[in-house]
Amino acid sequence: MEFVAEMRYNMSELLLLIASMEVGMIKNQWYAVLEAKELKKNKPIGVTRFSEKLVFWRDSHGKTRCIYDKCCHRGASLSLGKVVHNYLECPFHGFQYDATGNVTLIPAIGKDKTVPRNFKVHSYVAKEANGFIWVWYSDHKENIPEIPFFEELKQGFSYGSFHENWGVHYTRAIENQLDVVHLPFVHKTTIGKGNKTLVHGPVVKWNGNRMTFYVKNQQDKGQNPQTPEEIENYETLFSLQLQMPNLWQNRISDKVRIVAAFAPIDEENTRIYLRFYQKFVTVPILKQIFNRMSNIGNQIILHQDRKVVLTQQPKKSELVMGENLIQGDLPIIEYRQKRQELKNFMN
Repeated sequence: MEFVAEMRYNMSELLLLIASMEVGMIKNQWYAVLEAKELKKNKPIGVTRFSEKLVFWRDSHGKTRCIYDKCCHRGASLSLGKVVHNYLECPFHGFQYDATGNVTLIPAIGKDKTVPRNFKVHSYVAKEANGFIWVWYSDHKENIPEIPFFEELKQGFSYGSFHENWGVHYTRAIENQLDVVHLPFVHKTTIGKGNKTLVHGPVVKWNGNRMTFYVKNQQDKGQNPQTPEEIENYETLFSLQLQMPNLWQNRISDKVRIVAAFAPIDEENTRIYLRFYQKFVTVPILKQIFNRMSNIGNQIILHQDRKVVLTQQPKKSELVMGENLIQGDLPIIEYRQKRQELKNFMN
């Protein structure tokens, strides 16, 4: 009986591995998957991420925990249960799970009985940092690196945020923010004003898993676009950043930034968390109002993008997929190459 149950557990692990391959995730990476404020005290939350049903909760010390949202006993959703000290209790039969996904208590067999080792579900390391809940997407739980975030935003900035779901793979949503060619067409009434259709470069630089790309768009007056190598003093240009695997920053100025996290739901859906960061309005109540109002404009811009991106086929991007790309697509090309490199290395 115990052998059969353990075989089922191993099959469950295999199915999770297959799911991760299907959604095209890069393993051994920190992914921002939730806003920290979405995870309440003593109230578990169930979400789909990486094509997996996951449940998050905070233990008695406030630490974030994440396990598979399906009881190994009769398949009930653990997110409907309750937090009991450091454990998550199944709503169906009271099984209690710890942070590693192990069942520590089966009430029906008695509180002093040893729980068989096959009573467990998959777990992930999860942490709260910089206002996000992060998941370490890996089977390795030792010597985990620090969560990658934009260092300059950790002090002095305040932010307002909103989120929404898009019906595309997270790679498509990310590539939209790397696209410097679409601005005068998709955003001609907002940030794309000026008819700057000619794209020089852009210049792309990598520092580890962080890409910075420098943008120089101009009105077309018959001049030839410069290659990245021809652009002088590119560091003085407007720039944006991508932190692999799912974080993006628009460096508008020293005091204003836009940050987005693209949380992978499944093969055809992404949850986008967009933030407006600033540090020139510092009065407590006033800055909150200002940050909230600033996101109204960000929503308008994002919805201009969404109208087009949702029509792209296929919904998921790959390194090579029969497109006719141009020089202006260099940030997208570089992203795809880095993503493939990390997938080959990490997986």
